[in-house]
Amino acid sequence: MNTRLLTPGDAAAYHSLRLEGLREAPSAFTASFEEESTTPLSEIARRLSPGSGRDYLGAFDGGTLIAIARVDRDSGPKQRHRAHIRAVYVASTHRGKGAARKLMEHALECAASMQGVTHVSLAVTAGNEPAQKLYESLGFKAWGYEPAALIVDGVTYDEIPMTKVLEPST
Repeated sequence: MNTRLLTPGDAAAYHSLRLEGLREAPSAFTASFEEESTTPLSEIARRLSPGSGRDYLGAFDGGTLIAIARVDRDSGPKQRHRAHIRAVYVASTHRGKGAARKLMEHALECAASMQGVTHVSLAVTAGNEPAQKLYESLGFKAWGYEPAALIVDGVTYDEIPMTKVLEPST
């Protein structure tokens, strides 16, 4: 299993896996399957292009994309020290095999390489114990609880925001 930055050439595989995640776990994402399913591949490829302001990462089993995540940062001068990991998803057929950990480690390296970033944030849907435990094992600390962060098909889902303070480089 290897991880790397995704490129425009990965657009079809990324879009397919993203749609799988939105279909399978709608309460884990702010986007919906309905809105993402109509996004043209040309737009997906544009998002995956270098310089888009976001880094899209993938974990691969051989040549098959099995996990995805996005890393971005705040742009305002008072918040540029904060990066975010978002839209993490591992294909159901590859869970429990280390893909999420390897992808998250790569995402943290990516965030740490951004000049001036000292904090990395993410949010996990309350009740997603495997994800929360993984994030805690990587040094993330929960700092709150947001009730009704999402409503999916009339059901409310709470979120737990988490932050990791990066060690200063020496």
